[in-house]
Parts: sequence; structure tokens; C-alpha cells
Amino acid sequence: MAASPGPAGVGGAGAVYGSGSSGFALDSGLEIKTRSVEQTLLPLVSQITTLINHKDNTKKSDKTLQAIQRVGQAVNLAVGRFVKVGEAIANENWDLKEEINIACIEAKQAGETIAALTDITNLNHLESDGQITIFTDKTGVIKAARLLLSSVTKVLLLADRVVIKQIITSRNKDLKDEKKKAKMAAARAVLEKCTMMLLTASKTCLRHPNCESAHKNKEGVFDRMKVALDKVIEIVTDCKPNGETDISSISIFTGIKEFKMNIEALRENLYFQSKENLSVTLEVILERMEDFTDSAYTSHEHRERILELSTQARMELQQLISVWIQAQSKKTKSIAEELELSILKISHSLNELKKELHSTATQLAADLLKYHADHVVLKALKLTGVEGNLEALAEYACKLSEQKEQLVETCRLLRHISGTEPLEITCIHAEETFQVTGQQIISAAETLTLHPSSKIAKENLDVFCEAWESQISDMSTLLREINDVFEGRRGEKYGYLSLPKPMKNNANLKSLKPDKPDSEEQAKIAKLGLKLGLLTSDADCEIEKWEDQENEIVQYGRNMSSMAYSLYLFTRGEGPLKTSQDLIHQLEVFAAEGLKLTSSVQAFSKQLKDDDKLMLLLEINKLIPLCHQLQTVTKTSLQNKVFLKVDKCITKTRSMMALLVQLLSLCYKLLKKMENNGWVSVTNKDTMDSKT
Repeated sequence: MAASPGPAGVGGAGAVYGSGSSGFALDSGLEIKTRSVEQTLLPLVSQITTLINHKDNTKKSDKTLQAIQRVGQAVNLAVGRFVKVGEAIANENWDLKEEINIACIEAKQAGETIAALTDITNLNHLESDGQITIFTDKTGVIKAARLLLSSVTKVLLLADRVVIKQIITSRNKDLKDEKKKAKMAAARAVLEKCTMMLLTASKTCLRHPNCESAHKNKEGVFDRMKVALDKVIEIVTDCKPNGETDISSISIFTGIKEFKMNIEALRENLYFQSKENLSVTLEVILERMEDFTDSAYTSHEHRERILELSTQARMELQQLISVWIQAQSKKTKSIAEELELSILKISHSLNELKKELHSTATQLAADLLKYHADHVVLKALKLTGVEGNLEALAEYACKLSEQKEQLVETCRLLRHISGTEPLEITCIHAEETFQVTGQQIISAAETLTLHPSSKIAKENLDVFCEAWESQISDMSTLLREINDVFEGRRGEKYGYLSLPKPMKNNANLKSLKPDKPDSEEQAKIAKLGLKLGLLTSDADCEIEKWEDQENEIVQYGRNMSSMAYSLYLFTRGEGPLKTSQDLIHQLEVFAAEGLKLTSSVQAFSKQLKDDDKLMLLLEINKLIPLCHQLQTVTKTSLQNKVFLKVDKCITKTRSMMALLVQLLSLCYKLLKKMENNGWVSVTNKDTMDSKT
């Protein structure tokens, strides 16, 4: 029997693996420093202990001897396999190669010695009763065992150093590799958010051990954490499971980008590639567009336009190929010009297709975010759970499932048009989060409904709902960044704000006053900031409706939305605003921009009929005092009560943004009304200035 393992530690190996009857103690310098090493050694120690845990002069039967021989051979074979792995590690890590090889040689010699000492063919001590007394050189077995365990431990510890080196190397590479950085950020976000989920889900299981939905909830968290850990390992070790590649998952925009590079290369080299390859590449891109055309959420107009542009791209490629063939045989100036024209035509068609896909995906995402901003279904599920209403649970669970499917499909479409690899990865992360969290919310709500008086079940549901709301907020940021990339306002090396962050990361807020803000203050600011962020998305949607993007009202509205977005980022501990002084200055400019907007709107109102003019002036008269109030708050000293000042400022900013959204919408409707009635629209700067 093997001795029961105790705590591992320096100098504790004898206590761990000792055997009083044999006097076998590993006190010859062997130090087991880590729990992982101890667990790896336990099976080996068990086999060796079986060999030497016997009393002196004990006579063994032939059956027992054969069993001991098999154990000795098993030890030797296991050591042989172990040594092969160790040598492979040594060959890939030259700085540790010599140390690992020496330890492997020692282990191999010790394994062979144990096999030889347990080989019954070498034992010729037959007794008169037909039994054999084994281990005449018991000291040799103990010595070999010590050497074996010592050398194996050395190899394992050196292997640990290799892994640590890989982690450090990977961390350094992450600073340069945007794709890896995004993947690691996504995995980290999952692990951080799942920590709280696991805590409440586990507590719920303990409180309600027979509740199937509670166990399902906890297992879902475990599964997600396991996947995240596998991704971390994949990033650190630079390898993919089962030889997976990213080829099959290339987005439509990436495919179009590569296709355009291939056709543009024909200008320099007519034999750059085959016609067949070019046709196949385009077909693969167009097949992926089925994600858009087959989606139930794509409007009829968008679907028809995408199909039309796809057909056009096919026709223009055939025309390009025809001219290309002629250019290879007739190198004339007219053919070269025709080839250039064909390249420009198909490039233009693909650009139009990109615009249509971008419009389809971003419009769907903006509509969804706006529609689900109030989280009505989540609130209903919480109320249903507390009431213990199983019928209502089924109804709202169905609604949340529909909402989840909409968001998942939207993330899939956004990924195709995101434009950069980090944003693609963020879209995938968002898709997975909605998919998993949606189901977890339903199971958590089911647990609460079955146990409506359970405080821990209620807390558990709150945690999962908070994760959902957080992902909705991140998706709003993601949408803005995708638009920025599409419009050329952000490049590959930009620090993407939509990359998953730890929850409630308000680092900048902590620097605003000497004492650390409490969690309640942070939560309040973060909540205000979230609503502010959603309002900026609403404002941007209103601005996009205007055909004349140079209109003064649009320009001031866009400036205010951009500044409000910076304030929102500040509440998350991100963005360009780093200090309280930065914040105050931004708020002063924001208030001034609001007053400029009101002047432009007043000038516009003079073109309206009395009823419309009155309606617009009523809205303006709500905004003007808010601008003045914000200016007053920014100039007021609150000494150390900085959080109170931030709270007031963001509350005022939020109210101003809500009015801005209403004003932009109303002005747009009134402008359209004027155009439809044949009135003259006076919105250019010079005329407005003179009227003002």
C-alpha cells in the first residue's frame, strides 16, 4: 500500500512518501515545490512504493513475483515515455537543453535500474519450499527510486520554466499583435465576469441542491470559463486545437479587400493569378452574403439591393476576364485603357456593395440597441421570479430568447463589416456572450420562480442580468467604432474601446479626489454614463438622416454628441479625458456648443409657420437654461466633493442630450415638411448669420 500523501513542501518529501517498515524516505535533497509537480509524481511514487513496501526476508509466491516484475517494467516504460517528452522540450528550448537532458538521462538510468532489480530472471535464490526471497539488494532499489523521483522532478520544474517563458514571451508579443491582444481581452473579460457569476450560481446550488435549473446555471458558467481558459492557452502557446485555421471564417469585408488587391495587381502583372481563382474567390465572397440575404431581420429593400449588386459584380468580373484575356495577347494602349476601366468598374461595384452591407448591419444594430435600451424583458423576468409566476416566466423567457437570437445574428452581420481583425474578434465575443448569457438568465429566472423567497436566487439573477446590460453597452461602443473604421476615422493601431473590459472599470474616477470613492458612488456614475452613451447613439442616428451633413444644426449636434461620448468614456475609465480638469473643460465647451446650436435652431425657426415655429421654440427654451446651468456647475467649487460635481454635470449633460435628440428629430421633420410644401429652406451659414 502506498503511504497517504500529505502536504508538499520543502523538506516535507519524506513525510509525504515515507514508509515506516522499509525506512524509505526521500530526504536526499529532493524538494517538491509546487502542487502540480506533486500531483504528477503521485502515480509514479505509488508504483515505486508498492515495490519497496515489504518486510525483510518475506517469501513471495511466483504470482506475486510476476506482479512485482510487471510494476517494475511499467515504471521503466512510463519513464521512457516521460524522457521522450522531456527531450522534445529540450530540443525546442536551447537555453535549458543541457539541464533537461541531464535530468532525462538520470531518469532513464534509474528506470532501467528498477526494471533490472525487479526482473525475476535475475533472481536465482530458490528456497526448499519453492518460494523466492527477492530484493537481496534492497538498498539499490531505494537509491534508484530516489534518483528517479529527483530527476523527474527536475524535468517537471524545468518544463514549468519553459511555460513561464512562453507566457512572458506571449505577453510581450501581445503588446504588438492587435489580433492576439483582442483575443486575450475577450478571454479575460469572460473569466472576470464569470467569477461573480460562479460565486452566486454556486451559492444558489448549495441553497437549493435539488434544483435542476440551478445546477444547469452553474455548469453553464463552468463551461464558459473552460472555453476561455482554452483560448488563453491557445494564445500563449501559439497553437490551435486540431490544426484549426481562420480561413473559413474570413469576413466579407476582409474577402473583398483581398479580392480588390488581386484585381488591382493585374495592372502590374497580367499573369499574377488564374482567371479561375479570381472567379472562385468572388463566388466565396458572394456566398457569405447569404448571412445578410437569408436573415429574417434584413429589410426587403436591403435584400434586393444586395442581390442586385452581387449580380452586377459577377457580370463585371466576366467583362474584366474577357478584357484580361485580350490584354495578354494584344498589348495595345486601347486594351490597357479598357482593362483599367474594367478594374475601376468592379472596384466601384464592390465599394457600393460594402456600403449596402454596412448600412444593413449598422441600421439593424442601432434599431435593436434603441429598442432594448430599457431592458423591459429583464425587468419582467425579475418581477416574474419574485412572484413565482411560472406561466409568465415561460412567456418572458420566450421573448428573451427572441431578443437573444436577434442580437446574436446582428453580431454575426457586424463581424462581416467590422473592417479590422480586433473588431471582428470583439463581434465574435459579443455573439458568444449574448448566446450563453441569454440562456443563463432564463435558467436563473426559473430557479427564482421556483424559489421566489430565495435571496441568493434573486442575487444570482441580478448578476446575470447585469452581464447582459453590460454587453448591450459594449455593443453600442462597438457599433460606433465600426462606423469610425468604415468612415476612415480609425486605423488598425487605434486602441479599440469596445475590446472587452473588466466590469465597472472606473480607474479615472478614482483619481478625482483624495479618498477612494465607494462602490455605490461608482455604480451611480457608471449607470448615468451608460444612459449618456445610449443617448449619443440616438443622436448619431438622427444626424445620419440629414442629407445635408454640412448644415449648421447637424454640425453642432455632431460636435455635442462627440463630446458627450467622451464623457461617457470617462465614466468607464477610458477615452481622452484623464483628469477632473479635462472633464470640466470639456463640459464648458459642451455647454457653449449647446448655445450655438440653439442660435442656429432659432434662425431656422424664423422660416416656419406660426404653429411649427412655436413648437420648435418651446424645445429651444428647454435647452438654453440647461446650458447656463451646466456652465454654472462647472465654475462652482465643491472642494473635495468631486464626485458630487461629476454627478451633477453628467446629469445635466444627459438631460441636454435627451433634448438634442428631440430637437434634431423635430428639425428634420420640419425641414422635410418645408421641402414637401415647396418652401425655401434657408440653412446655409451666411444667411443664418444675417438672420441671427
